[in-house]
Amino acid sequence: MNSIQIEKIDDKQFHQIASHLLQSIEVSLEKADEILDLDLDIARQGGNVVNIVFRDRSVIVVNTQPPLHEIWVACKAGGFHYRWAGTKEKPLWLDTKTGQELLSDLSNFTSAQAGKEIKIQLLDSL
Repeated sequence: MNSIQIEKIDDKQFHQIASHLLQSIEVSLEKADEILDLDLDIARQGGNVVNIVFRDRSVIVVNTQPPLHEIWVACKAGGFHYRWAGTKEKPLWLDTKTGQELLSDLSNFTSAQAGKEIKIQLLDSL
């Protein structure tokens, strides 16, 4: 059984945590692009959507779903929904079908589409 205690979050906390997550994704990908010369086009739309366009013109879209407190990812591998399952100190988003962790999955999806190993991780502070 999963012994992780899930901390309930309200809409304001969701927006703060999700914004930090999207910023972390952008920063991780920008660093990877700099080091690995991936030719990524990373763009934020409307504050709650990150579009990642790869050299081959394939796209990954990461967006927040505030009413559901979820993060959705669309990529070559399919569409995935990640539900809040953490605490404010240890944010965690788990796939609603597989139970896989968001940043691990996203690292795998971006690595597959970029053709090089990419690690996406949270920035230290909210």
